[in-house]
Amino acid sequence: MTTPDLPLVSSSGGCGDGCACGAGEEDAYLECGLDPALAQLLADAGLDPVEVEDIANVALQEDLAHGVDVTTVATIPEDAVATADFTAREAGTVAGLRVAEAVMSIVCTEEFEVERHVEDGDRVEAGQVLLSVTTRTRDILTAERSALNLLCRLSGIATATRAWADALEGTRAKVRDTRKTTPGLRSLEKFAVRCGGGANHRMSLSDAALVKDNHVVAAGGVAQAFRAVRERFPDVPIEVEVDTLHQLREVLDAGADLILLDNFTPGECEEAVALVDGRAALEASGRLTLAGAKAYADTGVDYLAVGALTHSSPILDIGLDLRAAE
Repeated sequence: MTTPDLPLVSSSGGCGDGCACGAGEEDAYLECGLDPALAQLLADAGLDPVEVEDIANVALQEDLAHGVDVTTVATIPEDAVATADFTAREAGTVAGLRVAEAVMSIVCTEEFEVERHVEDGDRVEAGQVLLSVTTRTRDILTAERSALNLLCRLSGIATATRAWADALEGTRAKVRDTRKTTPGLRSLEKFAVRCGGGANHRMSLSDAALVKDNHVVAAGGVAQAFRAVRERFPDVPIEVEVDTLHQLREVLDAGADLILLDNFTPGECEEAVALVDGRAALEASGRLTLAGAKAYADTGVDYLAVGALTHSSPILDIGLDLRAAE
């Protein structure tokens, strides 16, 4: 996925109050505060450039608290220019490079140049330079932490997902995320899962249904809950969680085509796969560890649901270093 170094000159600042970008025009996001080329790259990656810009602005406002970076302003001349390298401190899979660029672009008050050495989804080694930025030194240092917070977080998720994807290699199973995401960062964290070779579950409560135990209790049974959703929302994909093989038979007979096996052992998953015999897709959930991933995948299930990808993955250590003056 690596591409040649590509310079990018970006305008400064984000959208002002009352911005209506994204309203009514297919390419309206290109009119936002982000550089159009960067906005297009984000869109091509399946991210909403307007949302990315909003997240970047929130991160920066939190860091600046409507003030200035007092340390940087005091120590760096206003007209100083530098080149800084985003460098991996450890091996992993990178995600969020264009998001980091968006943060930098909002802070930069002058034109700046970006050199892209790797792409999101690439495996990187410790010491490898990922991204280089040349612009005002003050702007680089002011944006540093906000950019790194997002880049390190997303790369950590991608790295953890890659470990699961590697463990499942050679099987039919794919690792999938859940809705256990950081509030406000769901689209970015699910993007990081994709960068790591995983698959996304539903993005929200509205684009797909997942009938869980509380729905079953409220509806009076697992088959009743499934039928109620199918009748009310006939075009929405439905996944049904079951705790026993008996419930599995019920929802299978009711017509479910995606069934979540909650806290099944590998042996019970094998029984479920044999019982279903291709009539529905199966997802294993609960009691899953990276060490036991292959055992579940070998049963023939289609997916492994791993909430830990987004709620518990450690960051990937990435730093930003100013180049020494020549």
